[in-house]
Amino acid sequence: MPARYTCTANDLIAADTDAIVGRLTSGARSEGFAQLRTDETFSWGIVVETLKGALTSVAEQLPCAAGWHVLFEYPIPRRQRRIDAVILADDIIGVLEFKSQEHQAVGADERQVEEYCLDLRDFHEASAGLVLAPVVVSGTAGSAPDSPDASGGVVLPVRFAAHGGLADALISIHAEHHVAGADQILGDAWDDSPYRPVPTIIEAARLLYAGQGVRDIGHAHADAINLTATADALIAAISEAQREGKKIICFVTGIPGAGKTLAGLNVIHSPEITRGGRPAGAFLSGNGPLVIVLREALAQDNTARTGMAIGEARREVKTFVQNVHHFIIDNVRETTARPAYEHAVVWDEAQRAWNAAQVNRKRNIEKSEPELTLEIMDRHEDWAAVVALVGGGQEIHTGEAGLAEWGRALAQHYPHWQIRVSPEVLSGGESVAGSTLFPEGVPSQVNVREVADLHLPISLRSYRAEAVASWANAVVAGETDRARDIRQGLGQFPIHITRSLDVMRQRLKRTTRGERRCGLLASSGARRLRPFGVDVTARADVEHWFLAPPGDVRSSHQLEVVATEFECQGLELDHVGLCWGSDLTWVTDARHWRLRRFRGTTWQNIASPVDRDYLLNKYRVLLTRARESLVIWVPPGKTDDPTMPPAPLDATFEYLVACGAEPL
Repeated sequence: MPARYTCTANDLIAADTDAIVGRLTSGARSEGFAQLRTDETFSWGIVVETLKGALTSVAEQLPCAAGWHVLFEYPIPRRQRRIDAVILADDIIGVLEFKSQEHQAVGADERQVEEYCLDLRDFHEASAGLVLAPVVVSGTAGSAPDSPDASGGVVLPVRFAAHGGLADALISIHAEHHVAGADQILGDAWDDSPYRPVPTIIEAARLLYAGQGVRDIGHAHADAINLTATADALIAAISEAQREGKKIICFVTGIPGAGKTLAGLNVIHSPEITRGGRPAGAFLSGNGPLVIVLREALAQDNTARTGMAIGEARREVKTFVQNVHHFIIDNVRETTARPAYEHAVVWDEAQRAWNAAQVNRKRNIEKSEPELTLEIMDRHEDWAAVVALVGGGQEIHTGEAGLAEWGRALAQHYPHWQIRVSPEVLSGGESVAGSTLFPEGVPSQVNVREVADLHLPISLRSYRAEAVASWANAVVAGETDRARDIRQGLGQFPIHITRSLDVMRQRLKRTTRGERRCGLLASSGARRLRPFGVDVTARADVEHWFLAPPGDVRSSHQLEVVATEFECQGLELDHVGLCWGSDLTWVTDARHWRLRRFRGTTWQNIASPVDRDYLLNKYRVLLTRARESLVIWVPPGKTDDPTMPPAPLDATFEYLVACGAEPL
């Protein structure tokens, strides 16, 4: 998706403005924008005229500027936006966002153009390692912001220029940052360069809901990790079920962050899954906060794209992303045993479905959720499909049935279902923590086919730190040397540690630029962080915490309310501040963790192996939520508070430093 119009500065100066506007208009229409507002066409005319005047002045003082390359309406697919103009000024990339002459530049303008530059820095091959200069061109010039932390790359602070002052801004940027003798950026090569974004799960859901597929939001390693092939295999299986009137269940595996959820969302939003011309699938998750955040994100995006009232958009989205426990109980209560409206469902983290004992406790029904799901979907007389996304190693809840319960339900009650599996669910691979679909071997009465493309072996979670999960595993396992070795290989992914909550907040504010997101996380068991103003019992209002912009008091950017492992599992932040609690502290002499829960006025040691694993998994989740940087705050403790003695926290701080966390 190249820019809609490109030329050299010299050609732009000599060109007819109306001709360029015509090219931009026809380019927009060719991409499906049949109706263009008059003010959009008018604004393009202003942009072209402003640039022509500015570059004329620049070329008079810098003759080399005549050869600079100008690109209009360059796409940022991850954001579903286009940059108004890009100027390739020798070895500098100028990114320009234009506002009307009556417009007073505000913080949202600054974040928008800065985010464009960050995206180009991180995902655009030809922009890697170059200087990117964000400029807001509006009615009046604003004061330049404080220079942000430079550790993240080569994106300059946002500069504000009035329409008549753009030439001076461009000359100043060139004088300050041009390196004599550096290679000129080639316009055509830069325009055609690969752009490979790694979207967050929220961004991916928005793009998929808007009609794009995994190919449109692919990753640099998409071919290697087989994400597209996995989506194709699932759609092929569901299409076969539709075409031939079959009942098919697919089991998809992958390491944490490999793209299972993305593949599942892609399937649900696929045009192949329809009923009477309408979508006939639903994405099911037992992760309540994830459901809430995805629903609100999709509703807001749908309103912004289509103008639909937000209430109507929220109602529509509910049919696509559903709480799995509600889906099951609502359909089980159907007195006439009618089939669900949905012919295809995707079960996210299917190994965490409730066992029969948990369902009995919660719903007074003596069947497991896997059995109930198959019972509901089997009511369809023609076809049905279930996609079970299966992971392992981050269990934090009780009552989970496990992978084997799906196998038991299929073998004993629904052997007529055709089963397509990742090889991992039969062999008990690492991605499923050694569990298998059929622990006693594949029963003779079931029809099982292995499909290699149903396994995703490589993590997509962070484009800079695919090894962060390995580092977190080593930290949780108490393996200091291995953690330190992994940390040294993480490159540009910063992991810092401090004893000051204020220092952590300041660091997060300095490093969070553009539209990237920061927030504070903590274990739900870290009850004695309250003396420091961190209350883990004050649950975050998750849809606003994850979606609201800076300045909204409910937003994660405020660094006031923490999200626990329950709110953040399955979701991500760009920059994470992890508040370490006294529920997990390091014992230096014994070289192991002390695991505790707070009851009444004292800490109690956790003896149950299952409960100990749950606590370790909590911190494993918390340590792997960051996409760009992690800051850990270990409180100093209080000598006058027996619930917060300094020594265990001091030992924990020293252990994390030994694991590779860098003190601030």
